Amino acid sequence: MYFTDRGIEELADRRGEEEVSFVWLADRLREFVDLNPEFETPVERLATWLARLGDEDDD
Repeated sequence: MYFTDRGIEELADRRGEEEVSFVWLADRLREFVDLNPEFETPVERLATWLARLGDEDDD
């Protein structure tokens, strides 16, 4: 198990039944980066990966 799995599991346990929009998620990611600018690159990579999921051109 990776260290990050704990946070992901907590997220699923605490918020797994909720539905959110991608606009809401984008706002939370911006807020997180504003508070933690050292994580700008990993958050950008995650956001780009999520945005491109399912794109047939990336296969």
